[in-house]
Formats: sequence, C-alpha cells, structure tokens
Amino acid sequence: MKQAVHFGAGNIGRGFIGALFSQSSYHVTFVDIAEQIINKLNEEKSYKVVLATNQKETIQIDNVSGLNNMTQEQEVITAIKEATYLTTAIGPNILPRIAPLMARGITERVAQTDEKKLYVIACENQIGATDILKQHILDNLDEETKAKIEGKVHFFNSAVDRIVPIQDQDSLDVLVEPYYEWVVEAKESIPHVEGMTIVEDLAPFIERKLFTVNTGHAVIAYLGYLAGKSTIDETLADDAVANQVRETLKETGAYLVKEYGIDETEHLSYINKNIERFKNPFLNDGVTRVGRSPIRKLGPEDRLIRPATQAEKAGLPFENLAKAIAAALLFDNPEDQEAMEIQSMIKEHGPEYVLKTVSKLEENSEIAKEVIRAYDMLKSNASEA
Repeated sequence: MKQAVHFGAGNIGRGFIGALFSQSSYHVTFVDIAEQIINKLNEEKSYKVVLATNQKETIQIDNVSGLNNMTQEQEVITAIKEATYLTTAIGPNILPRIAPLMARGITERVAQTDEKKLYVIACENQIGATDILKQHILDNLDEETKAKIEGKVHFFNSAVDRIVPIQDQDSLDVLVEPYYEWVVEAKESIPHVEGMTIVEDLAPFIERKLFTVNTGHAVIAYLGYLAGKSTIDETLADDAVANQVRETLKETGAYLVKEYGIDETEHLSYINKNIERFKNPFLNDGVTRVGRSPIRKLGPEDRLIRPATQAEKAGLPFENLAKAIAAALLFDNPEDQEAMEIQSMIKEHGPEYVLKTVSKLEENSEIAKEVIRAYDMLKSNASEA
C-alpha cells in the first residue's frame, strides 16, 4: 500500500489532510507528540470524520497509525524512507522543530539506491510554508545529501481551507465543515490524492484564501470577543458585526482584484459565500479558539497586517482593517498566553510598541496612526458598555 507520513495528528491533520490520503488508498502514519492520540490511532486503527450538517454524515477513515516523534525517532525515519508524501498540519511555528528529524529521514532515504520520489508539502496557514520548511530541512543536511535530493525530493507550496473547531479530545472522531479546498502548486504531474487541486501559480489562491477566510475569521473573532459573544455564528447574528466583516473583506478584496486581476463580482460572491460558511451553527466554533495566538496573527506577513500594508502600497483603503487590528490588540483572553504577552507589552509600553515590535509598523506610518485611533475608540466604547 502507498504510504503517507503526516506531521500533526490534531483535528486538522485527522479531519482534513490525513483523511484525504486515506480516501486515496494511502496508509497514513501520523507523527505527533500527543501520546494519547498516538496510542488511540494504534489501538483503533480508524476513526470517523463527521460533517457539520443537519444529517451529520460520517466518513470512515481507515489504514492509519501513529508515531511519537519524541520517543520513536528511528521509526519516524523509517516511515519517511518508505513514504510517497511527507506533509504537515502542525502550525507554522513548529516547522523549525520538526525539520531536523525530517532531514534525518530524507538523508537515510536518499543514501539508498531507490529512485522513488518523495513529495513534501506543508499544509499551513502561511504564505510559502513549504519553502520555509524546505530551508529548515536544507539547514540540517550536509552538502553531499543536498546534491542527492535533486530530482528525488520535491517541495510544493499549498493553500488549505477547512474549518475544524476545537472538540472532544477523548475521541479520534473529528467534526469538520463540509467545504474544503487543498490547492498545491506544481508544474509537473504528481501522484493523485483525492481532493487535491494542482495549479501552476499558487499566489492568487493562497492570498485569496488567507485574506478572505483567515482575515474574515479573525475579524469576527476579535469583534465578537469585544462584544461579549461566545461563538462565531453568534457573533455574525449581529448585523453590525456582519457588515463590519464584509466591509473589511471588501478592502482585502480590492487589493486582490488589483494585484491578480480577479473578477470583482466573482470575488464579492466568494466573500459572501465564506461569511455564510462562518455562520454554520453546527460548528459551534468559539471566538477564543479562532482568535488565539494573536502575536502570530498580528505578524507582518499574516492575515491582518499584510493586507493592510499591501492596500496602503496600492493606494487603497485600509480603515476597516485598521479597526480589526485594533480589536486584536484588545483581545485579552486570560487563557491565551500570546494575548497576555500583548497586554503586558501594552501596559508597559503602549499599543504603538506592539505594532512596531510584533507587526513591524513604524509609529508614524498611516496604518499605525489609523490603528491607534481605532484602538482608542474601541477601548472607550468597551469601557462605557
């Protein structure tokens, strides 16, 4: 049977990428440090993907197993040696940590005479995630191995899109929305995986997704949190918030239309379709889950700052994006470590410091000024409420 090694046995890994490999007749070896999940995968050898609909349709996922990369390094290396695909859905920040083990697996693989190709894809919410992973892997290879991987190990960037909320961790079963998209940039034929779409130029797809789905999701979460809402669908039931989200996505859309020549009417339809996705009550998706890790989300290349800076460069409006960034600065969930770090920075140095150090925005930039205006307004409104 064909083999796929997937780093990340969480809900996205099991409910999306791993599931598609299984449905394409691959045996999927999940690699993770979550001992409980790994043990369950090896004991049960299957799980169900449940669609978040009225009917709660289920898909049986078989041919799966698990390895703990902290305690079973040699087994992971052996699995990489035998795999066709090596993928991740583990979070962009974790890529540097798993790259050394991947590099060891690749080193042993190419040392053999086997000419079988390995395809590496980082399925993360970050532009160029596979390029980032590739560099970390190369940093852990000697020059001889770097030469050997030419033509044998191929790295492809991708864009992934599926909403998978936090859920019961006692079961391997995963609740997911019915919609999904997995787009891979490849200029050559690669082994078939059900549900994978191959394109020659990923940039329009990944920026459209990041600056519509991820930006939209974050805006709902931060505005919903400020409004005292618990879930994404509850937040969107507030027409004022729903309109604010739509206006923000029109700003990101204006940049996408100008940069990639996307049809404006079609893109507005795409915006509205995604807002309807977010309203799915069966997901019961919490605003604190979607808003978590605000330091990453306020990064210069991420879903809030990058579209704002790109809009400014293109001479396009960014006032609604500035309001969304301000709302993110006010996300003070005490259970979120990054949120608490931001609040400590604000308390000690002010919000301008966060924009400068985390978002790389100069204090006197027009975006920073607009964000601070919105921050003061939102903070004032919150204190009056």
